[in-house]
Amino acid sequence: MHTFLLCTLLGCLASAMAAPTDAKVRWCIKSDAEMKKCNELSKTAELICIKREGSEDCIKAIKDNVADAITLDGGDIYVAGLENNDLHPIIAEDYGISSDTCYYAVAVVRKGADFDFKTLQGKKSCHTGLGKSAGWNIPIGTLIAQGQINWKGTEDKPVEEAVMEYFSASCAPGANKDSKLCKLCKADCTRSHKEPYYDYHGAFQCLKEKAGDVAFVKHLTVPDSEKHEYELLCKDGTKKSIDEYKNCYLARVPAHAVVSRKDPDLAKRIFEVLSAIEPSKLFHSAPADGKNLMFKDSAEKLVQLPSTTDSFLYLGAEYMSIIRSLKKDKSSSSTSDKVQIRWCVTSQAERTKCDTWSVNSMDSVVCEYAPSVDECFKKIMRKQADAIAVDGGEVYTAGKCGLVPAMVEQYDKAKCDNADGTSSSYYAVAVVRKNSGITWDTLKGKKSCHTALGRTAGWNIPMGKLHSSTGECDFSKFFSESCAPGADKSSTLCSLCMGSGSQVGGESSKCKASSEELYFGYDGAFRCLVEGKGDVAFVKHSIVPEYAGVASWAKNVQSSDFQLIGPGCSAEIDQYETCHLDKVPAHAVVTRPEMRADVVSILKQQQLAPASPGFDMFKSTDGKNLIFKDNTKCLQEIQTQTYKEFLGAGYITTMSSLRQCSSSISELEQACTFHKCQQ
Repeated sequence: MHTFLLCTLLGCLASAMAAPTDAKVRWCIKSDAEMKKCNELSKTAELICIKREGSEDCIKAIKDNVADAITLDGGDIYVAGLENNDLHPIIAEDYGISSDTCYYAVAVVRKGADFDFKTLQGKKSCHTGLGKSAGWNIPIGTLIAQGQINWKGTEDKPVEEAVMEYFSASCAPGANKDSKLCKLCKADCTRSHKEPYYDYHGAFQCLKEKAGDVAFVKHLTVPDSEKHEYELLCKDGTKKSIDEYKNCYLARVPAHAVVSRKDPDLAKRIFEVLSAIEPSKLFHSAPADGKNLMFKDSAEKLVQLPSTTDSFLYLGAEYMSIIRSLKKDKSSSSTSDKVQIRWCVTSQAERTKCDTWSVNSMDSVVCEYAPSVDECFKKIMRKQADAIAVDGGEVYTAGKCGLVPAMVEQYDKAKCDNADGTSSSYYAVAVVRKNSGITWDTLKGKKSCHTALGRTAGWNIPMGKLHSSTGECDFSKFFSESCAPGADKSSTLCSLCMGSGSQVGGESSKCKASSEELYFGYDGAFRCLVEGKGDVAFVKHSIVPEYAGVASWAKNVQSSDFQLIGPGCSAEIDQYETCHLDKVPAHAVVTRPEMRADVVSILKQQQLAPASPGFDMFKSTDGKNLIFKDNTKCLQEIQTQTYKEFLGAGYITTMSSLRQCSSSISELEQACTFHKCQQ
């Protein structure tokens, strides 16, 4: 009895401590003016206002669970996303048709100024704040990239010192109060609204009051009534009117965003609370005697971000590159003169092969692990890895995330010495059991086996064709059951998947887009058909003869037990040239643009290196198709520079059609393409 009462009391206590679903959102604000606006909003909205001195104090308060959310600009989103803070952007400001969830960073001067962007040295500058996007990171990064500001890195001197040597005086709120970077400021030079020249309107005010010669702001800063008095400096040295920002800007920058702890329920609650507030109140600061309080006054609405978005994916590779360039440290990038590439692998079997490769390469190749191809892409984007070989559909996603194809697998040895640039290709096919009676026109309601969601032969080509002919996007309704690794585990698209097959922990691997799932990849999709789980397998043309009668799970079948089907055709397995779904590019190595030359150079060296006992780049001893396809004869440099040129117009058309189906877009691709400024 006592135990029951104790448990009941403890249960009540736990319930009391758990945050209710309708709990108020604790908003972190940074000034008295923001407090005034927040208090007014809290009269009708589920808000509690928590005051801190600046953005970094607010980031700490949210991390420590003292506050829940704040709106930050890109530079602060970067800081919030660092490992020691681990906050994530969850909601973006939308500025309407002029820029959506992006804005333009611009340089504004008084009309008739006798200097341009290339002759800014010695001028007086107005910045929104130290480390902020449009006011610091973009303009200073651009001036360094153009060689106007001479800075070799932090080992040489702090970037602030290089800026002080370039401009005669500045107001960069947040800088050292005793430095030239605060000389033009009106009050205490703090990175808050206590400094009148802080933020967009403050930097513009600094220019307007003739304290400075140039203001680095966003494109919507100059009021309509004053546009005729100012103009923009373009990077090429020309000038344009304020309204011509689309042809005269320093960079397109992701919009300001609400950041919070990584908690889906909290993110949902924050969006609900903000959505309940009238936009005319949320994006209007005049009643509180200020500008851009809590949110930008130029915002028109708020947009929820994909749940997997983190600060890196939100800001994009280009912006992150600019931030890194401002933090460059010679010692961190020159620890070794040896050029090497970090290869990303997605399974233990691949890791074992890669480790052997690393030893054989004398550490020209080192190995990095990630649980899936998409996670490898993230590592490559973050410079935690450099390269991976993937199929065409994954090349498409990689391209959308700013990566480029570098080398392509060649499956015809005679073409390895051919310099005409002819790439290998293969046929995407649909395989069924012979005499099953299944045709392309009777696939609806059948059970399907796919290599993985987003893969070329296993998903993009067949689903693209089905979508173009049926208009169907919910393929879980088209097929009765499927195994499409990478799909939602609770969906029927995963119901045929097996996991690792192990009695211990096997279920946790179910439907994973990696070799931990038995039915993943070409061999996995065919195995799904062989073992009677599925009625059709979408694979490439060489898979059936490669595995039938050879693999342990396919010992009792022969190629002749299967046939090909396609729109208007059925044929024997070896008749793939006349009965296929499409002819598609071979698998390719992708990397970051700046690593392309090194990746090509090292891979060319590696495939020409003398073979060592027990290792071959293009053979797998502990599995199949590890790192590269086993039927690869060589790697050839891709002559085109873009993923669209590599994949070809036909493939891009198929992908564009399939991308009308949101279920066919991976979470990573959604995060990479959320902004128009990322595309």
